[in-house]
Amino acid sequence: MTNRLGEVATANYVLLTTFRKDGTPVGTPVWAVSREDKLYVWTVTDSWKVKRIRRNPEVTVQPCDARGKTHGAVVSGTARVLDGAETEQVRSLLRRKYRLTGPLVIFFSNLRRGKDGTIGLEITPA
Repeated sequence: MTNRLGEVATANYVLLTTFRKDGTPVGTPVWAVSREDKLYVWTVTDSWKVKRIRRNPEVTVQPCDARGKTHGAVVSGTARVLDGAETEQVRSLLRRKYRLTGPLVIFFSNLRRGKDGTIGLEITPA
């Protein structure tokens, strides 16, 4: 059921692009995991991308490397900020996908920021 996501569904990194008030795109490479034709991302709760999504949920995602160099097709969609329980599910999915680094990064993030310091995003393709 990942046909609407294409290559983004299996990419190690995706460029999540959100939009400023004036329409300027802002891209950020992030870890992502797909499930049931949706893409899930985990990020810092007070990041600018979360603030932009709360104001304008329209986003694009595209496969990229860790530095944000893109390749593959762009997928347009709508993002939704998840609650605490849903964010914990995203953490679990990311731990499984990124077997070595995922658990370590999430563990140290929880130590540094606490569980409320990060939040999950759900991206539904258009």
